[in-house]
Amino acid sequence: MSHSYTFNETQTFTATHAKHLAAKVATDLKRMQRFYGSPSDSSIEDYEIEIIELLKRGFLKTVTYGFKRNDNFIEPTLRYTAQDLSGLSVSDDDPGRIKPGANISGARFYSFLTLTSAWFNLSEEEKASFEKRLPFVRNGAAEPGINGYLSKDKTYSSGGKALNRSTVKTY
Repeated sequence: MSHSYTFNETQTFTATHAKHLAAKVATDLKRMQRFYGSPSDSSIEDYEIEIIELLKRGFLKTVTYGFKRNDNFIEPTLRYTAQDLSGLSVSDDDPGRIKPGANISGARFYSFLTLTSAWFNLSEEEKASFEKRLPFVRNGAAEPGINGYLSKDKTYSSGGKALNRSTVKTY
């Protein structure tokens, strides 16, 4: 006699899940601040609020935080890529492992964000209404290059979504 089992799991991504993921990013940024003096506490709070709101609505594609020199991100820079897990199970790593002692002379802290197609499908009125919830509005800019390469090193997950973290490494 054989048996067949089917298992369906549906998870609803909530504000609590978004806060969990954003808190891990904020912890990474606090460590970057400790080693390099940037970003400020108020900027970290604003970035955390921004991530929460974007994740809740499914608008976040990638966000990059780090140091930029000559229009290129350099070490230490972190990129987070949002992923819908679609029922997959992945680890929920602890934040950390920010490289200390990188040469940031002549560089400044910079952040760059890309949005999903869900954002671009909104009307201009819907976009304006959503942006009122954010602590700041980003202006259009060209995406900086990367001086080196991105190395995936951590995954933060909650509620069926994940933020995959990559770190800029030099060759």
